Amino acid sequence: MQSPLDLLADLWASTGGDAAALDGVTLTGEEPQLPSSFRVGAAAQISIAAAGLAAAEIWKQRSGQSQQISVDMRHAVVECRSERYLQRDSAPPPSLWDPIAGVYQTGDGRFVRLHTNFPHHRDAVCRVLNCAPEREAVQAALRHWNGEAFETAAYAAGGVVALMRSHEQWMALPQAASIAALPLVEITRTGEAAPKPWPAGDRPLAGLRVLDLSRVIAGPVAGRTWAAHGAEVMLVSGPQLPAIPWLTIDTGRGKLSSFIDLTTRQGLDTLRALLPQADIFSQGYRPNALAALGLSPQHVAAISPGIVYVSLSAYGRAGPWSDRRGFDSLVQCATGFNHAEGQAAGVAGPKELPAQILDHATGYLMAFGAMMARARQAREGGSWHVEVSLARTAQWLWQMGRLQDGLTAADIMRAGIAPLLEETPSGFGLLSAVRHAAVLSWTPAKWVRPAVPLGNDAAHWPVFG
Repeated sequence: MQSPLDLLADLWASTGGDAAALDGVTLTGEEPQLPSSFRVGAAAQISIAAAGLAAAEIWKQRSGQSQQISVDMRHAVVECRSERYLQRDSAPPPSLWDPIAGVYQTGDGRFVRLHTNFPHHRDAVCRVLNCAPEREAVQAALRHWNGEAFETAAYAAGGVVALMRSHEQWMALPQAASIAALPLVEITRTGEAAPKPWPAGDRPLAGLRVLDLSRVIAGPVAGRTWAAHGAEVMLVSGPQLPAIPWLTIDTGRGKLSSFIDLTTRQGLDTLRALLPQADIFSQGYRPNALAALGLSPQHVAAISPGIVYVSLSAYGRAGPWSDRRGFDSLVQCATGFNHAEGQAAGVAGPKELPAQILDHATGYLMAFGAMMARARQAREGGSWHVEVSLARTAQWLWQMGRLQDGLTAADIMRAGIAPLLEETPSGFGLLSAVRHAAVLSWTPAKWVRPAVPLGNDAAHWPVFG
């Protein structure tokens, strides 16, 4: 079984990182950190360390100054559950789940997981089942369905669900083969552009501007990470788009927040006006969804030569499931994690991982990939496209191997993590939240802007200096 440092070295090399940079990395802590048969702690530590190392390398490129990077595994895994530990005015988090979200059994004895936190996803499921949005009614209706048939019908209707599969059943699907053919973090050149010099600043990403068109966890975590290293990040949402308020607070630290309605010509014009000054364009729409709006990687590069375009998807850019919506809990269920964890724990049905690790790790991998691409742009020019997916991150986690006694680990309660928390004022009240786990010796990570409500800021870039 590879050590976290060896896994980090493989990831670093896969994106062209200089092996000598790894000499400045210290990884502390032992597995397991959370009760799981999977290496959740290692995935958290490696993905956060990769993003921190990329920030340090950018700082070296900008200033000539090397620095040390350290990431403690316990702190990393706590940050990969940051939404669980957040408090607002000393109040703990509310339930993040819709009343009918969760696991059900179908008529053929299979299990399905429903994600119904957004009203239109809940309504789609209830239309397919022809039932009221109540747990008992949903379960009664699903008794009349074949599990795979329901999964297919729910997706066709605009819902987001997953049939629980074993890892072997997942690997037998064409989608698994499509995922396996992709790099964990895919970085490709999409156009020609002159190298962009680094702006003045005293932090790795100071002077860089990011447009963050993402929701829920993975994409917003990437934006929060860029902000932690000094970037000016503008979270772009629409007044009509649903959101999960607690996640908006947790992942909104360090960001501006603006409403732009991309369903209107005026909104598209507003976004396009922001692009020429943007360095990173990050989005979590399904593959090709933005192309119809003239916002494909090639379109954006034509408007803003030299930009780094970041794409997040659930099931990857290729294969028969490439256009399927998905969330961490569903990808865990579809790719074998819930089945395997349940077997390891001796339970009859699905058992979820103890963190939304696919979301969080993918968010840090997004941040890492974009920084590696931006450093490359500064050296050799070009416009760049970074692609990641929850399912490809799931494959990476699976391939790390299993922990024989991992489920015996104690859970990490909030009372035991006081040194990892910080208190900050915000647009929502006083927040007590998890600090960033990557510790850089010369350019410490920090969030300068407080979390603010969606749409709090005008959709224009602040003037630097």
